[in-house]
Amino acid sequence: MKRWTPRVAVASVIERSGRYLMVEEDRGGPFSLFNQPAGHLEPGERLTQAAVRETQEEAAWQVAITDYLGLYIFTARDGLVFHSHAFVGLPLARLGTPLDKGIVAAHWLTLDEIDDLERAGRLRSPLVMQRLRDLRSGRLYPLDVIRER
Repeated sequence: MKRWTPRVAVASVIERSGRYLMVEEDRGGPFSLFNQPAGHLEPGERLTQAAVRETQEEAAWQVAITDYLGLYIFTARDGLVFHSHAFVGLPLARLGTPLDKGIVAAHWLTLDEIDDLERAGRLRSPLVMQRLRDLRSGRLYPLDVIRER
């Protein structure tokens, strides 16, 4: 029997002056897709460390993680299941580092601009808007709800 193994991922929702940090990804399709900085947890890494690292690698921004937004479970079209932990953070500094392979650019977008991307089918997954809606509704948890040893 094949063992079911969900993928553990993290995402960072970063807001600055009414704009949200988004990455534009080349996924090999007819147009690029947009997502919050996100990626997979690496062995030996804490969830918050992964969120900071992925934001650095994908958006070239140093951030401070401040809150836990929640666990989002998503089943992709190919049947893979992702357990995505979303975090909220503050932007600290723009880094001069190159962006990860496949990342076209990092953008600061308004909610209306992201909403337009959603209508055009250009968001990486439905989780992108759900995270923003949850943040805007005040759905935040302290980081100590996560117990990592």
